[in-house]
Amino acid sequence: MSIFEIIMLVCFGVSWPFAIATTIRVKNPTGKSFVFMVLVLVGYIAGCLHKLLHQFDGVFWLYVLNGLLVLVDMVLSLYYLRRLRRLG
Repeated sequence: MSIFEIIMLVCFGVSWPFAIATTIRVKNPTGKSFVFMVLVLVGYIAGCLHKLLHQFDGVFWLYVLNGLLVLVDMVLSLYYLRRLRRLG
């Protein structure tokens, strides 16, 4: 278990709820990069796989939590994008 890996995941994990709250508040995902979110999610999935296959420890759950937060932001962004297209 690396303290630096934990710090990185906690810092990113603290950031995602703010992004989710902004998406909910403005109800407009314009300016958000869906490709970026997919790449971040793939990175978290890769981290989970590494922990499962080579070095399982408690940090696995930080990867899972962060991945779920990114997934929530992606789903909200898609929802509001479709809603804007339907209304516009």
